[in-house]
Amino acid sequence: MKHDALLDTADVRNWKPTKRGFRNRLVARNDPSIFEWAKMMDAMEEVEKNGGNLEVEGVAEGEEDRHQDEARNVTAIASAARFSPKELRNLHVYPLIVRRVTQQTGKGKIHSMYVLVVVGNGDGLVGYGEAKDDEMPVARDKAYAKALRSLDYVERFENRTLWTDVEAKFGATRIILRPRPVGFGLHCNPNVHQVLKAAGIKDASAKVWGSRNPLSVIKTLFRMLHAGNAPLAMGDGVDGGARRLDKGSGLRGKDAVERDRGRKVVDLRTY
Repeated sequence: MKHDALLDTADVRNWKPTKRGFRNRLVARNDPSIFEWAKMMDAMEEVEKNGGNLEVEGVAEGEEDRHQDEARNVTAIASAARFSPKELRNLHVYPLIVRRVTQQTGKGKIHSMYVLVVVGNGDGLVGYGEAKDDEMPVARDKAYAKALRSLDYVERFENRTLWTDVEAKFGATRIILRPRPVGFGLHCNPNVHQVLKAAGIKDASAKVWGSRNPLSVIKTLFRMLHAGNAPLAMGDGVDGGARRLDKGSGLRGKDAVERDRGRKVVDLRTY
């Protein structure tokens, strides 16, 4: 079936054939932005291979310059965060919030784009970043760089679920996370689902009470997952109070449970 270039917006991406000769092709209709990140990563590899020059066949000069600039931005981010291109390609990147914000000043309104990006390796490492800029791609790159710098490990039981029930409240948002058996999956709020997926938590359930604002839900969840960034009730070190995000002790892992109980934790399952 042929698609109409004017009436049917579509984007196609092909992968190398498998060992058995099967060809992989994915067609996304009415949502061409799904491949933007993959195109940027491919462009970054081309920049590294060609020593800083991007050569793409069948692409207009302006489009080529845009891809080259974005690839160089990501290369700079990767070098600052000490990640290789291969490690960056394997990361889960979820831009969960993209919105247009306005600041009211005495001279008028100043419009900008706000982006929140969640990054994780799917194996216990997760972080998030938020940024604002006049242009959305620049704000996305800034948020992505901040997310890479905020990556932290999450304590997991059997590398798939939580150790115990966890509850937290931030503003008007209250969340309860519960561990679940093998094969249960993730039954939770959509934003919670994406964060847990990036963190490598495969079996868990969550309930969100009060405000379900995506920004509040994500920040509350990270306050639960990232354990003990600052001691309880500790100030900022210059005679000021701590941030609300730093309040609390965070998620407890196996070592903390064993230390509190004074005995070793052993798995008694027979299957």
